[in-house]
Amino acid sequence: MSAPAARFDPSRLTADDPAPFSWIGPDSADPRFVLVCDHASNAVPAHMNRLGLDQSELDRHIGWDIGAATVTRSLSALLDAPAFFSGYSRLVVDCNRPFGSPTAMPAVSDGTAVPGNQAISEAEATARTDALFWPYHSAIAGYLDRVIEAGAVPMLIAVHSFTPVFQGFVRPWEIGLLYEHDDRLVQPLKDALNAVRPGLTIGDNEPYAIIGPSDYSIPVHGQGRGLPHIEFEVRQDLIGTQEGAEDWAGTLAEVLARVHAALSPLEIENRVPAGADDGA
Repeated sequence: MSAPAARFDPSRLTADDPAPFSWIGPDSADPRFVLVCDHASNAVPAHMNRLGLDQSELDRHIGWDIGAATVTRSLSALLDAPAFFSGYSRLVVDCNRPFGSPTAMPAVSDGTAVPGNQAISEAEATARTDALFWPYHSAIAGYLDRVIEAGAVPMLIAVHSFTPVFQGFVRPWEIGLLYEHDDRLVQPLKDALNAVRPGLTIGDNEPYAIIGPSDYSIPVHGQGRGLPHIEFEVRQDLIGTQEGAEDWAGTLAEVLARVHAALSPLEIENRVPAGADDGA
């Protein structure tokens, strides 16, 4: 039986709790790719008692993006690319939602009530964001700003995963390509994916779409800087094992290398400030 949930208190974080983010790969001044994994972990600060949930709930897709961190680690090694990973469950604070989003700290997720997220005060929401969200995004922003200042134009790649069935709908896509205003990578990636894995069903802004304030990482770090970018959504039944994740990482590495070579030299373009009206 789950212990009662406790409110987040940054002073109660200990050395046994995970860091708010981790970073692997080279600290290169001229990276071809920069990888981010916003839902890499299903960890909860120990003092919060798993948000009042059974561990089995945190192990579901509501707690993290199953397989995404393993794909990202393998992809980092294959591409020799820096990769940033969030340290905590999306239920504690979703690192791909802007502050104030109703899904940033959901009270209910895919039908599961989250006891620790009921009636969160503004002070607690701010404390969670300051302690666990901003360190991750500040690290990404600092690195990207530094390499852009040095003249590099990396591709920003966000790695996510999605459930095969959601609310009774069997999702037909193996992979989705997500973007908002800047679609320069979309068709080249579709062509490369079809060449490497013929017969794939590829979602174009499916099973999700990036619309205005729905996401954070791609709009802010990619679109806002004018970097070429894409968010990959890979179906979880394909990457839920180490073998499957490594297999898909190999596919994505080959596809990204092909597209990078075809489009180089890359440029800063289509810059859209974060928060711009998406109805234009």
